[in-house]
Order: sequence, then C-alpha cells, then structure tokens
Amino acid sequence: MDGERMWLDVPFSEKDQAKAAGARWDPAAKRWYAPRPGMAELDRWAAQPDVPSLLPGEDRTFGAGLFVDLVPTSCWFTNVRYCVTERDWERLRRMLLLRANFRCEACDCREDPEIKRWLEAHERWHYDDITTTQTLRRLIILCSGCHRTTHYGFARVKGEEQQAFDHLMGVTGMNASQASAHVAEAFAIWQRRSTRNWHLNLDMLTTAGISLAQPPEANKRRDVAARKLGTP
Repeated sequence: MDGERMWLDVPFSEKDQAKAAGARWDPAAKRWYAPRPGMAELDRWAAQPDVPSLLPGEDRTFGAGLFVDLVPTSCWFTNVRYCVTERDWERLRRMLLLRANFRCEACDCREDPEIKRWLEAHERWHYDDITTTQTLRRLIILCSGCHRTTHYGFARVKGEEQQAFDHLMGVTGMNASQASAHVAEAFAIWQRRSTRNWHLNLDMLTTAGISLAQPPEANKRRDVAARKLGTP
C-alpha cells in the first residue's frame, strides 16, 4: 500500500483478468492497484512484501558498463524471467526499476515508447570453470538498445547486428577496430563455455524469498532454443 492506494502484484499474463476484475493501472508507478477497498475478486493479486533493494550477496559493482555478454548454449533459458515465478518476477522487476531510478544502468537513458526503447532486466553471471557453476551475482536494468548489444548473438540471428555494433561503439566510445576485437573475444569465450553444461546457483534470489520456476534441463536447452529460433 502507498498511502490510500492498494497496490497489486499482477503478472503480465494475467493483466486482462485483473482489469476485468476491476484493477486499474497507474502509468507513473507502472503498477496495478485496487481502486477501492473490499474488492474480493482482486484478493488473488494482493501485494506481497517488497523485495529488498540489495539482494543477499549481490555485488552491484560486478559487470559494470556495456559489454557483449553471451550466454553459453547450455545456459539458454536460465535468465531470471524464466527462472522466477510470474508473480515474483513482477515484484523483482519493480524493485529493479525503482533502484535504477527508471534509467538504463549502462547508458543512463530513460524509457521512450515513441522510439520503442524499453527498460529491461538483465543478469550478470559468474562462471566457475572448476565446478561448472553459473552463479547469479547481480541484476541490472538495461534499455532495449543496450540489452540488444549485450545479447549480440541474438541480435545477429534477428538481423540487428549492425544496430548492436553501432550502439556498442556509441555507448563505450570504442572505435570500429576495438569493437570488432571485443565482439570476437566475446564469441571465443562463448564457444568455449558452450561445450559444457552449467549448474545454476540462484541463492541470491531464494535467500530473498523469491520463488523459482523450473527452466528447461541443461541438456535440453539447445533443443528448446533451436525450436524457438527456428534453427536446425
């Protein structure tokens, strides 16, 4: 609750149901709310406690700035949105936007619907080569341009590589030669890591009371990705 406003935690997939039940959308807070007390039909979306602004064990200096950060093939579909229940994703997303002051943490821009620039959550992972453990170390907010550059391989598949490359240079100040070397190194790391199956460590979330969903098993993620991307 914020003053007299009774906030709700409504997963995106349930927004139409919540609206039909009487929920209203606050565009400034980017959150649904009950317009009056006693609306039992909205009880299922009653707000849960806020997620702490610093997650347990989170290192907010880890993975600063904009860089190409390719996820190994066996780690596809392990992003936080896939691993967290929809309800808790709403709580987590809200905290991340608030603490970032609704700005991209790489280029400092704000969301702009007119040019289809959105703010999106992104993970910073640490990879332990000895234990083959992929540990979540930080969550950040990136604009859609920075997020596209970060997931450079996906941008390439979608035919958006040039936009991603230009954005990398524009934000970091790299010249074309430096940016090309950076991308090549990122793909070399990706190829090496993609030969192994990584085990997830999401203690940073579970210790904060975030409920997890089950992502595809590591040995099945390549097939899931191929189906979604339409690749052989």
